[in-house]
Amino acid sequence: MTLINNALSGAQAAQVALNTASQNIANVMTPGYTRQGALLATVGPLGAGRTATGGGVAVPTLLRFSDSYKSQQMWQAASELGSRSAATTYYPQLEQVFGDANANVDAGLDNFFAALNAASTDPSSSPLRQQVITAADALAQRFNSVNQVLVNQRQSLAVQRDATLTQINGLGRDIAELNRQIASAAALGANTSSLTDARDNKIDALANLVGVQVVEQPDGTASVSLKNGVPLVAGSLAATVTSQSAADGSHTLKVVFAKETFNFPGTSLGGQLGGMEEYESTVLSPLRVELADLAKGVADAVNNQLTLGYKPDGSGGTALFQVDATSGGLLRVVGGVTGADLAFSSDAANPGNSDNLLTLVGLIDQPVTVGTLGSVRLGDVHVQMLGRLSMQSQQNTAALGTAQTVRDHAEESWKTTSGVNQDEEAMNLVQYQQMYQANMKVIAVAGELFDATLAAF
Repeated sequence: MTLINNALSGAQAAQVALNTASQNIANVMTPGYTRQGALLATVGPLGAGRTATGGGVAVPTLLRFSDSYKSQQMWQAASELGSRSAATTYYPQLEQVFGDANANVDAGLDNFFAALNAASTDPSSSPLRQQVITAADALAQRFNSVNQVLVNQRQSLAVQRDATLTQINGLGRDIAELNRQIASAAALGANTSSLTDARDNKIDALANLVGVQVVEQPDGTASVSLKNGVPLVAGSLAATVTSQSAADGSHTLKVVFAKETFNFPGTSLGGQLGGMEEYESTVLSPLRVELADLAKGVADAVNNQLTLGYKPDGSGGTALFQVDATSGGLLRVVGGVTGADLAFSSDAANPGNSDNLLTLVGLIDQPVTVGTLGSVRLGDVHVQMLGRLSMQSQQNTAALGTAQTVRDHAEESWKTTSGVNQDEEAMNLVQYQQMYQANMKVIAVAGELFDATLAAF
């Protein structure tokens, strides 16, 4: 009987191993599938004595070939890739707007000061004076058009942020539910490999949206938190991430978990959410401030100088520009201003005097304080803004390429442990087939011996 029992256990073990190999081969193209293997363990002797050989072989469990370190590396790479890809649609638009000579502020400034310079040839010329008004209005429109692009991008970021938070919350709930199923299945002694694969795929998708830290628990579940430690998933409980907007357009991110509310900064979040926060805080917001400062600097410089001069009728000068922060724009020409209102003269008794006009022309070389750029020559502000924007865009593009390379390498590293190798599985099929056939041969031999024994009696 020992001969038959051992052979039956061997055949059954080979059958389990063959089933496992077939499962691996069937899922060779399944994304995120972790290969499995049969763990073979010898069964000790069932009886006493030196001739007790053993009780055959058993398969106590199936192995899941996973490496938590490699999984963590892959999730971190996904987070960095998501962070760098978040702003790829926004940088090109800004570079095009700031670099387009037909739309940018720099060309508008050049045209405005060119109109002033042309008027200096004949300060009393009505057409030349009107040309200054036209150029001033065109300059204001350029300021407002560029500012509207920045406003539109901020609104797009808000919409994208809300959509990303919806995805984060949905994935958190999915991970929590899979945790519950894994814990229940493990308690019943069932194989949880497919559930664990599904959960890890959800974590990978979540890591692309926001940087996460994952801690595996003894019961097979995984606890997920943000990089700053704020919990997202613990067991079967999932948090809810929200964004609350303020009147000034700013927002605050909050996490509600188990009746507790956590505020957390938008910096160093990782993932697409962190990439959007970083782009808004380091690129978009500074540009908006600097553009507004430049508009105010131009308006103040021109208006102050005009008020020091005199109009052709000898009256004091008045402002040309008005800062327009309430209607969504930045700058506009004061309503009703005509060429005759431009105070080009520095002498009330001499309308043909152009001293104040020449001072206006020289304002292009005067310094103006602009945002993080500090004190910059008026004519160089836009060039510096564009230069910094181009540098930031190039850095993001380079970082995106690096992040993609790191992600690809992390995936390949994960596959060396968890991926299915067709050649290896084909070899396993042959080996376990031979094992099965050999055990069946043992059973046949045992049958022949049993028949011979019966025949002897």
